[in-house]
Amino acid sequence: MSQKPKHILVIRLSAMGDVAMIVPVLRALNNQYPEVKITVLTRAFFAPFFRDLKYVSIYKADVKGRHKGVHGLYKLSKELKLLSVDAVADLHNVLRSNLLKLFFVGTPFFQINKGRAKKKALTTGKDFKQLKTTHQRYADVFEKLGFTLSLKNPVFPEKAKLDSYISEVIDSNSKPMIGIAPFAAFKSKAYPIALMEEVIKDLSKEYKILLFGGGKKETVILNQIADKNKNTINLAGKLNLNQELDVISNLKVMIAMDSGNAHMAAMLGTQVVTLWGVTHPYAGFYPFNQNPDNALLANQTKYPKIPTSIYGNKYPEGYEDAIASITPKQVVEKTLKVIKKA
Repeated sequence: MSQKPKHILVIRLSAMGDVAMIVPVLRALNNQYPEVKITVLTRAFFAPFFRDLKYVSIYKADVKGRHKGVHGLYKLSKELKLLSVDAVADLHNVLRSNLLKLFFVGTPFFQINKGRAKKKALTTGKDFKQLKTTHQRYADVFEKLGFTLSLKNPVFPEKAKLDSYISEVIDSNSKPMIGIAPFAAFKSKAYPIALMEEVIKDLSKEYKILLFGGGKKETVILNQIADKNKNTINLAGKLNLNQELDVISNLKVMIAMDSGNAHMAAMLGTQVVTLWGVTHPYAGFYPFNQNPDNALLANQTKYPKIPTSIYGNKYPEGYEDAIASITPKQVVEKTLKVIKKA
């Protein structure tokens, strides 16, 4: 571009982890190019992710209501044009954003290259190597707009001060806190609850365990775990997203799957221990700025076809429980190692 834009529309509507992953990139843009104004088009639920970013505002997409369908997207494009953006950074590159692109004729519109061919080669065993990270793919879009970003030496927000309500919910005391988010979008990415309970039983001797999840089914399971283990509290259904982020920023470490909670913790600078089943960090979805050694991988000698898919939704018979090859002892030892180094 001949002239750098002063106001950029950033599009990323879902999913939770992918939206959380744009936060460190926008924070780098804020710090390195403070003169640039950013408007993020995303779902209302994700707005708290961007709460500490300067020069960033949120435009809430109502994709199930007034912005639903082609007519709704046309209406959305008219609303967005009133913001007078100079360029669009499409970090989603899906049908909705491609339709919006048609309505932004004449406005520079750059989209993420998802590297689908290389990801297919990775999951079919043709080329097992580290791919470009999703964070860097996001940064590449801004480079097309004239902004070269360095994602090294990131700056994170300070730990949030916990209000009286949160302190009461987590039964605040002197015990350091460990977060555990045992669920994922697909079973192949979720550590078996029975094994996670062994982890909790061991770690809860010295630490306060805070359980994260959502939905009725998950809440019931987490309540049962909390009832059976000392120093263990289920936060599901008790805090809103803003409050959860406050708690996560104060954790010693978050134990999570290849899922949104890992990225939420990473965007706040919290240490994360991740457990991987049929997916693999090589696909580019490793949490931001985390030590690669913090990842616990399924046994690839026993499950040589890993990664079988990018999102964990495809795997051969017998691979659905691959993540169970990670032992509770490994999880506990890795967690304590990370805490010791922090």
